[in-house]
Amino acid sequence: MKKPSAKIRDEIAKLQEQLKIAEAREAERIGRIALRVGLGEIEIDEAELQAAFEQLTKRFRGGQGGTTGGKKGGGAASTPAVASGAAAGGIGEA
Repeated sequence: MKKPSAKIRDEIAKLQEQLKIAEAREAERIGRIALRVGLGEIEIDEAELQAAFEQLTKRFRGGQGGTTGGKKGGGAASTPAVASGAAAGGIGEA
C-alpha cells in the first residue's frame, strides 16, 4: 500500500528535526572540545579551519591527511557532519 504524500512529508519533517538536533548536539561537543584546547582564541579564517577539520577527519578515518597515529575508523563516522556543521556554525564565534 502506498503512503499518502502528507504522511511522507510529516515523516520527512520529523527526520529533519531529529537531524537538526543531532547535528547541534555534535557541534556543541566539538565546540566544547575546541574551546578547551584554546581554538576559540586563535584568529583563523573559517575556510582554513574547515580545511584543518577535513585533514583531521582523514587522519582518523585512515586517509592521507595529517600525521601518523590515531585510530582508523572507530567513532569518527559522524565527524564530517560535525566538522562542516561546526565550521558553518562558526566555532570561533562561540
